[in-house]
This record gives sequence, structure tokens and C-alpha cells, in this order.
Amino acid sequence: MNEGLRLAELLAMRLCHDLSGPLGTLMGSIDMVNEDPEVATEALALATEVSVSLAKRLRFLRAAWGGPTAALSTDELREIAQGLPQGRRVAVCFDNLSTAGAFPPPAARVMLNLLLLAAESLPGGGVVTVAGDPSRDVTVSIAGPRAAWPTRLAAFMVDEAAAWAALADEGSETSRAMQGPLTALIARDSGMHLGFLMAARQESAPPLILSPAA
Repeated sequence: MNEGLRLAELLAMRLCHDLSGPLGTLMGSIDMVNEDPEVATEALALATEVSVSLAKRLRFLRAAWGGPTAALSTDELREIAQGLPQGRRVAVCFDNLSTAGAFPPPAARVMLNLLLLAAESLPGGGVVTVAGDPSRDVTVSIAGPRAAWPTRLAAFMVDEAAAWAALADEGSETSRAMQGPLTALIARDSGMHLGFLMAARQESAPPLILSPAA
């Protein structure tokens, strides 16, 4: 299958997966309003909550996969990050991210995909910590019961062909396996360098560092 067509297929599958849950809850809430007036107040409150959550999720995915049209400040990044699909199980900490600068559009897009990748790398829930300077180097760390980056992420970051091959693999594990190679490809296309930050004390999930390409 053509690489571009395969990527479009994976993105469509992923969008359907991420939006079907909230949409199902929203439709169920509306049905309850129509069928049982006694629970209308509670059902409408739930429908409103889900609608807000769905709008935030759509905003996040559009910015991550469609590309932001402007630079993002730390506060704007924090706001958009509220739309992470795993938002209820994963917390994102921006306390150590400088508010002095802003992410240029290419870097902002990579950061949003990094947040999505980090959240997916915490299947048991946990915390994603973003630190550094938006105009220079930024690190993304994950901590949780089963925190682990995708096993082939290092290969995707240094080998474009490996990333495309992973996306083209029709036998790969559903559309959720796409985020690792996709993030690596977006970073490369955006002119950003993405790698692991190795420390003296080896961590089970070492931080990722995003920096402008030399």
C-alpha cells in the first residue's frame, strides 16, 4: 500500500476510535433526556460535560495532526493539552517549562504529538512532565506504574525509512501503534531534533529531548 494512503487510513481509524467513545456517551445522554424526564437534569449536565470534552479533544487532535497556524505559548500549550484523550488517567505537569518564550509553529506541532505519545506510553496512568525553554531545548518525561516508550522509538528517531516501514506495516498493532513513528517523522519534517536524554542513573523510561536541529 502507498505510504501516504496507509497513513491516511491509520489517522482515520484513530480519529474514529478517539471520538466514538465521547460521541456514544453524548448520544446516550440525549436519549435519556427524551425517554425519561425524571433524569433530564442529570442527563443534560452529562451531555454538556461530554460536549466540552469532545470539543477540547477535537482541538487537540486538529492542532497535533493538522498543524497549529501560530506559535504557542506555555499557557496555550497547557490549555490545548486538556484535550488529551487519556486526560482522566494522565496528568501533564508544565511547572518547569519556561513561560518567557513560545513554541514556533513547527515545534508546537511536535510538542503536541510528543504529549500524545507520552500519554499513550502510560497504559497504567501517570504523569507527563514537560520542562525547559520553548525557544531552545525541552524535555518530556513519563512516570507511572507501566511507563515505557515504544520499543522501536529510538530506531524511528534516527531512521526515516524505519518509521515509514512501521506505518506501512498492515500487520502492526492497530492504529495506536502509529504515534511513535508519526512523531519521529513530524519532528524530522519540522526541522527539529528528537532523542533520548541519557543520565548517569539509567531510567526505565529516559526523558525525550526536543531541540532545534543543528
